[in-house]
Amino acid sequence: MSSVKNHLFPVETYFKSSIVLTYAIPKEELQHLIPECLTLDTFEDKYAFIAIALVDTKNLRPKGFPTFLGNDFFLIGCRIFVRYTNNDGRKLRGLYILKSETNKNKMSVLGNIFTHYKYTTTDIDIKKDQNKTVILSKKSEIEIEIKSSNTEVSLPNNSPFKEWKEARRFAGPLPFTFSYNKQNKEVLIIEGVRENWIPKPVEVIKSKVGFIDQFNFKSVVLANAFMIENIPYHWKKGKTEIWKS
Repeated sequence: MSSVKNHLFPVETYFKSSIVLTYAIPKEELQHLIPECLTLDTFEDKYAFIAIALVDTKNLRPKGFPTFLGNDFFLIGCRIFVRYTNNDGRKLRGLYILKSETNKNKMSVLGNIFTHYKYTTTDIDIKKDQNKTVILSKKSEIEIEIKSSNTEVSLPNNSPFKEWKEARRFAGPLPFTFSYNKQNKEVLIIEGVRENWIPKPVEVIKSKVGFIDQFNFKSVVLANAFMIENIPYHWKKGKTEIWKS
């Protein structure tokens, strides 16, 4: 069953919207959460980052299947920004999966059959009013409110970044996502493909995320927040290799 989870076929969807909040945490507090094959992707050798992605998908399905066979899901992902050097010596930036949530049992069941994304089903309520979006979940203790604007948005208070150009480097999703089987030292690499990916900075009015709170980090600050809308997206078939320590 382990091999079934290794993304045996490509998947495509349409991102109606993707909102990503990135939190900066001292690297020492995140080191124990990643496997031995990965290293933290840090800023100024001080901060490491967790991204919370809230994605409204349309027609998610195996790539090449007709759209009517697709399904619409809301997905929430908690990922750590990491780096990996593959067996060819190529240095890859990507994300390591901590947890995934969805609003439908079907996605949770199928996601846990075909991926290592650790899906659970939760309640998700989305409210949109002009330039404001509110995402709520009682079960997951999520209360996020963001505001988009055509004018310049300030970085969150206490962000380690001095400008949005710096912050843009830590706006997920990144090209690669990694999983690791420690028993046989097997690394799974999934590559995402998109076009016209231009994240837009947004103002965060509220940013309560229960999963972040559970870790009881000594120091955690909201570093940035971006949104994209109306983007086709697909994931390639997963690739595996044995990590050479």
